[in-house]
Amino acid sequence: MGNFFVYITTNPRKSVLYTGMTNSLEQRLVEHFLNRGNQKTFAGKYYCYFLIHYERLPTPSKAIEREKEIKAMSRAQKIKLIETENPKWHFLNKSIMDWPPDPEITSR
Repeated sequence: MGNFFVYITTNPRKSVLYTGMTNSLEQRLVEHFLNRGNQKTFAGKYYCYFLIHYERLPTPSKAIEREKEIKAMSRAQKIKLIETENPKWHFLNKSIMDWPPDPEITSR
């Protein structure tokens, strides 16, 4: 299986959802974390760096296709998707990487 991911992140209050696609989930989570508070990006503006759902896909085209499907879903449909695997909306960051990121990385 390939290393392409579609993911959903949320903010600390779990009130905003962000859907994205990447080939490095760990790197992308660090990027979202570093962008927190950045008004120029959606994930940054709303502090969406807590992973609550992800899917691994075999190719970039499959990942892009799935990302589009999820982005087209209503909020209720996204919640149902999240809750099929993560009913309590646990933040999954620690299950896939050291979290929070190394302070040397995040101090830039």
